[in-house]
Amino acid sequence: MSIFKPSDQKLRVTLLVLPDSSMMSLASALDTMRAANRIASSDLFEWKIITLNGKPARLTCDISIEPDATLDEHSHGDVLIVIASFHQQQHAGPAHLKLIKRVARNFSMVGGIEAGSWILARSGLLERKSATTHWEDLEEFGTRFPAVNLKADRFVIDGPVFTTGGASPTFDFMLYLIRKRYGYPLAIEVSSAFIYDGVHSATDTQPLVSLGMLENNEPRVAAAIHLMEQHIDDTLTIAQVARQIDLSVRMLEYLFRQTLNLSPAAYYRRLRLQTARRMVVDTRLKLQEIAIRTGFNSLSSFSRLFSQYYQQSPGECRRLAQTTI
Repeated sequence: MSIFKPSDQKLRVTLLVLPDSSMMSLASALDTMRAANRIASSDLFEWKIITLNGKPARLTCDISIEPDATLDEHSHGDVLIVIASFHQQQHAGPAHLKLIKRVARNFSMVGGIEAGSWILARSGLLERKSATTHWEDLEEFGTRFPAVNLKADRFVIDGPVFTTGGASPTFDFMLYLIRKRYGYPLAIEVSSAFIYDGVHSATDTQPLVSLGMLENNEPRVAAAIHLMEQHIDDTLTIAQVARQIDLSVRMLEYLFRQTLNLSPAAYYRRLRLQTARRMVVDTRLKLQEIAIRTGFNSLSSFSRLFSQYYQQSPGECRRLAQTTI
């Protein structure tokens, strides 16, 4: 039976937490359940935390999460949620992936939060299914798993599997689950307890840049930035950006300097370099390919600008990142 059908029955959730996960991703799943139980004065959710080896999982914030149990053949429940972030390949080897795939049969639904979607894909659980992952990894994920129908949505549900793009999309997913299973009023109260607007739907695209209050305070700058993030590889001129949002170049220059203390060209270049750095650190793409994907005319110009901005060459940046894993 679908976990999203209206019910007053307890939902048993198992959270499989990998080392180097995000505390916010874990909290988005865990604390929404806790709040729902408190507000409803009923144990609507029952959860336990498990790890692959039964040892505490040290998160990216350097806090260790003590597990209740170890993942094994007897792990069971209604929902298994895999939470992962950095270095998921080192933390989950082939034997772990086979175990996760076998254990998934003991649950009505399996989910992957942030890089948890990579674990599900590597386990074969996303074959020919729609899924998402954190926006930074969308391109590499699509290349690595061509049999997955990859979406840039905040969260994706496909039959007995769901995936989310990170902490905030996980909060959206949990509110959706509460709303569908336990009713709209409870979902509103849980959202209100965290002073969370909850305005996102599943199919909202994950933004490359989270603009926050800028959307309201200066929507013209926000619109320009949205255009820039949509054209990282096929870069626009500043005149083209201004024209598409019905502004003069002079006015666009003025608005950027007033709100961001940067010219539009400088902001655009920084956005492309930040995108390039994520590819340098998080993918195995050749530097020439990264230069092309981030709109630079040549590897030499890319390397020069990258070195000026980050005070190290792309190659040095990649080597340093690898030595800190």
